[in-house]
Amino acid sequence: MRRISSLIIVLLLLFFASCKNETNTNLAASDTSQTDGHPSWIMNGNIYEVNVRQYTPEGTFQAFAKHLDRLKEMGVQTLWFMPINPISKVDRKGSLGSYYAVSDYTAINPEYGTMDDWKALVKQMHEKGFKVLIDWVPNHTGADHYWLQKHPDFYVKDSTGKPVSQFDWTDTRKLNFNNPELRDTMIKQMKFWITETGIDGLRCDYAVGPTRGFWKDCIKELKATKNVFMLAEADSAWLHEVGFDASYSWPEFNMQKLIASGKRKASAFDSVLALTDSTLSKNGLRLYFTSNHDENSWNKADYATMPGASHAPFAVLTQTMKRSIPLIYSSQEEPLLRSLKFFDKDTIGFSKYERAGFYEKLLKLHSTSEALSANSPFIRINTDVDDNIYAYARQKHGQKVVVILNLSNTPQSFIIDNELLAGEATELFTGTKENIQGGKQFNLAAWGYLVYTYNDQKLKAVK
Repeated sequence: MRRISSLIIVLLLLFFASCKNETNTNLAASDTSQTDGHPSWIMNGNIYEVNVRQYTPEGTFQAFAKHLDRLKEMGVQTLWFMPINPISKVDRKGSLGSYYAVSDYTAINPEYGTMDDWKALVKQMHEKGFKVLIDWVPNHTGADHYWLQKHPDFYVKDSTGKPVSQFDWTDTRKLNFNNPELRDTMIKQMKFWITETGIDGLRCDYAVGPTRGFWKDCIKELKATKNVFMLAEADSAWLHEVGFDASYSWPEFNMQKLIASGKRKASAFDSVLALTDSTLSKNGLRLYFTSNHDENSWNKADYATMPGASHAPFAVLTQTMKRSIPLIYSSQEEPLLRSLKFFDKDTIGFSKYERAGFYEKLLKLHSTSEALSANSPFIRINTDVDDNIYAYARQKHGQKVVVILNLSNTPQSFIIDNELLAGEATELFTGTKENIQGGKQFNLAAWGYLVYTYNDQKLKAVK
């Protein structure tokens, strides 16, 4: 009987193990889907940038985890963490140093916690349905990275044999991507975070620093490991050619700032869209934003670049534009009306969440409407005041979204006579249902905005 009982136990254990393995395999297989060469989950996705140091008074992974349910409710899909690696002490700036002066690529900044804390947080985020990106700094290391002693040939040297610092990044040392051992080592250490901690992609800092050949080999290997999302912090078209899924919308963002300041008209936005379309691959995605860590800390975004009421229509634009993967930076939902310190502790201090409801409507529409998929068609809608009003439609598979933005500091009255507006529509922010007909008169307050959603309509075909 003991032998039979033991045999039954062994068989049961094998059965449950096979079920567990099958489950894990199915989960992995379900995440391999691609659309236009990108992970399918990013096509209606969004990104929230996490500044762990400043997010809570503690500045730790465990303290940040308390915000996960709130962020999930707001509609956040993907969490991008600014660098979580240890920071060099040599030539350190400020009391805590720059996040981007990494001293060890495969270790955790002890300010934030331990590697076990990070793995537990990733597990928790995945269980809640989030995707996870980490910030990777490939162009340079911090000034006391152990490679400087162990692999001095990994670095670019000046005429005296001294490792080079680029720009005003005096706390860093530039890496030499002509060195094949460096390239192999870098790829191996990037893969570590995918295989050992389960992340879903990387945001690559100053992505134009490493060579094209490196990125082509690197991204191929990473995507063979997992269906990861690769984001380049740069706007160069060649980054898409070597495998990046998305790049920064710097031209679009800079034009938004010019329009917000009154230096350019709303219609000027067409020129940057045309430039992007003429240079970027058809399937190239853009990260759209009104702020990020650099723009907030160094250029006063968004509280000064798009102050007060002027911020909202540009935020709507980032969430509804073609090619867009929209970004929200830590504290924008508050909003924090100042710059966060970059090299020292400077807690955000969440309390009001005044924009949370606004972002929730946009994020949830973006995640559920096929019309707002990054690859859905974009149709510009003209008005009789295009210098101030920017209007457009997105539509796909029986779903349509029409966006009307007053990108000026004066009220606007105008007519839109376009059949794209015709039909039963619901305005996103008020919930008002309306049967819109052609030739409709609109009145929008300064910096006003309307987002109409249409479902199950017989939509006009887009060429």
